[in-house]
Amino acid sequence: MKLIVNLPAYNEDIKIGSTIKKIPRMIQGVSEVFIQVIDDGSMDKTVQTARDAGADFVFSHQVNRGIGVTFRTAIEKSLENGADIMVNMDADGQFNPSDIEKIIEPIIKGEAELVSASRFGGKKAKNMPRSKKWLNYIAAWIIGKFMNCRIEDLTCGFRGYSREALLRLNPVGGFTYTQETIIDAIGKNLKISWIPVEVTYFEGRKSRVVKSIFSYVNNSIRLILKAVRDVRPMRFFGGPGVALILVSFLLFGYFTILYFQDFKITPFRNILLLAAFLLIVGIQFMVFAFIADMIKSTRKIIEDQIYLAKKEKYKK
Repeated sequence: MKLIVNLPAYNEDIKIGSTIKKIPRMIQGVSEVFIQVIDDGSMDKTVQTARDAGADFVFSHQVNRGIGVTFRTAIEKSLENGADIMVNMDADGQFNPSDIEKIIEPIIKGEAELVSASRFGGKKAKNMPRSKKWLNYIAAWIIGKFMNCRIEDLTCGFRGYSREALLRLNPVGGFTYTQETIIDAIGKNLKISWIPVEVTYFEGRKSRVVKSIFSYVNNSIRLILKAVRDVRPMRFFGGPGVALILVSFLLFGYFTILYFQDFKITPFRNILLLAAFLLIVGIQFMVFAFIADMIKSTRKIIEDQIYLAKKEKYKK
């Protein structure tokens, strides 16, 4: 079984060497361990440092394209290099490489196809910004309820993927790829596990992904809503539609009670108009739900074809 440990990197020449050297080359249940670095247009000595430290594969983007596109490249290169399992982890050393064995264990045993590290599963994340922690809690809870699935850590990038998961997932390439990947995996009924790990956030280190809390929340909400819309269209559109229709019926009932008291419409016209408006909007939402569900079925057929094409392309 071939394991590829992928390190996305952008201007990480200070940390990437030590991270690579800490990655274990002998792991139980794995015959070969390779280290892959996807350099996202670094302007320092990241590439040379990675090679000197022992990276087996180093691929570079000519310009900085963002963490989402880098992850997509990592999947493509891992499949090209015959990976049975890919572990993606940060190059800056905030995660402990010795935890890789724990991450891939459920995949080796066939218990999971995607395994995510959990920074909130009992071990306290050192120096983690409080805002980042609570934003993750809230987003994971909301998405988990909507998708009817337990999500412990929505944004952690330290994850293991089986070959089947690498073939099935189709990341769009946005900076919220961690959220989108979990939603996509749930929608495709991939088996997901969560492994508690310890993570250290270095004091004074600025995120290269999150420029500001406002932009992060704004972009995350927009992209997550889009992903959930595509995965659970009947719930996304149908839930509000049914709610609006029920409220309109209640208002119609209330209007009817008031009308039969004096047999006058004028004093209660606003109630009648509001009920009619909510009914029309609710019906529109239901129409959107059925259209979106038809689009989802068509997309599933297309993704199945993409899966078969990728399976043939990356045949081992």
